[in-house]
Amino acid sequence: MDARDKQVLRSLRLELCAELLVEGLVIQYLYQEGIITENHIQEIRSQVTNHRKTMMLLDILPTRGPKAFETFLESLQEFPWVRDKLEAKRNEVMLAGPAGISQCILKNLPTDQQLSKLARRLGSEWEQIVLYLGLTHNDIYYCKANHPYNVQSQIVSAFISWRQRFGDRATIESLCAALKVGEVDYSVIQEMIQ
Repeated sequence: MDARDKQVLRSLRLELCAELLVEGLVIQYLYQEGIITENHIQEIRSQVTNHRKTMMLLDILPTRGPKAFETFLESLQEFPWVRDKLEAKRNEVMLAGPAGISQCILKNLPTDQQLSKLARRLGSEWEQIVLYLGLTHNDIYYCKANHPYNVQSQIVSAFISWRQRFGDRATIESLCAALKVGEVDYSVIQEMIQ
């Protein structure tokens, strides 16, 4: 599931739990379309209240692939007001740009301080992110060899190499796109900008 769709589900979580009954057509449609499995249905049905059943579904959906959000919207035939609310929130998030960051900030180059903040929050996904940014496996190897005992230093070194190599094209916007590919949460991007 797209990181923005995950953000939409997270931001409307309590409202969805209050307004949605997943027991009927919703989970059956998701099962029919291959989004959830029989085990998921049993897990959802084992919850005591409708509120908890909805929460369980909302916990499962983000892990079920790229079609999960669209299929979830389709499953809400009995709850058109909920579907409308989700679509409106999704459009709002998409119009805001990456993590709601202004265009003038997106065109800037990330500072050393911002890259260091980001490095503190990344895990093993950092390699996929820097590969997406245009570095090579050899570049990653050199970063690891130069900083064998400190992963944060490896990450910062890789980002600085990217910024030096790509110059004016190494913008916060391109970094945000790479972080999205790495499925990094938007809170990490927002923290980096602050």
